Amino acid sequence: MDWFRPWQLGDTAPMNRFLIAILIALLAAPAAAAEAAKPAPAARNLILIRHGHYVADPAADPALGPGLSPLGVAQAHLIGARLAGWPVPFDTLYVSPLQRARDTAATIAADFPGRKFSVLDDLAECTPPTRRSEIVKDEKPEDLAACKAQLDRLFESVFKPAAGSERTEMLVCHGNVIRYMVTRALGVDTAAWLEMSIGHASMTRIRVEADGRFKVIAVGDVGHLPPNMLTGATGDPERSLAIAPLPVAVQK
Repeated sequence: MDWFRPWQLGDTAPMNRFLIAILIALLAAPAAAAEAAKPAPAARNLILIRHGHYVADPAADPALGPGLSPLGVAQAHLIGARLAGWPVPFDTLYVSPLQRARDTAATIAADFPGRKFSVLDDLAECTPPTRRSEIVKDEKPEDLAACKAQLDRLFESVFKPAAGSERTEMLVCHGNVIRYMVTRALGVDTAAWLEMSIGHASMTRIRVEADGRFKVIAVGDVGHLPPNMLTGATGDPERSLAIAPLPVAVQK
């Protein structure tokens, strides 16, 4: 009786193990098929645009802040013209909820007819922790921590490889946000973000490779702006928006 098996006389453990193995294999098959069909990772190009020049306005909505000044609108038109000539199309357009960023995006949109911006709340300006104690002396620790959590969340959700095919995305936002993203991409101490300075309507480019490596290609590029329109970065003079008096020759 070499064909005899113990489970035939009541020992069901081997058969149970066999059935369980079959069940596990059947349950795992769809997951394995889904994993095999998952799009391969691809590069993601992130073009970060700082908003244009603005002037503080006590009457502005405190949740949105002031809009652009006339100079800021002119700066936004110039960065829009540069972006319109970008060699590849933009797959997605994002904008901060704050008014100066929205005004900048609205001006840029004139060069992208038919396209719409998606408002991304985590692009809003805030102040994360920094080495510069004089900057944060009046900030509440909980506000600094909340800003860091917001910007880390933004980095984890957006600054990652694309799926399936390479993507290029535009993000219109703020100086603190952009500088913090650069420190994350470089893998350095994020408290060093304030050691960088970027101008209004500047362009910062970060590429995320398919394998997750980062390449910081440009920070605060203002090559599209003439020298007399540079504002917002260290060394840029304050620009008066008032009309200067007309120099008139003295009549004799």
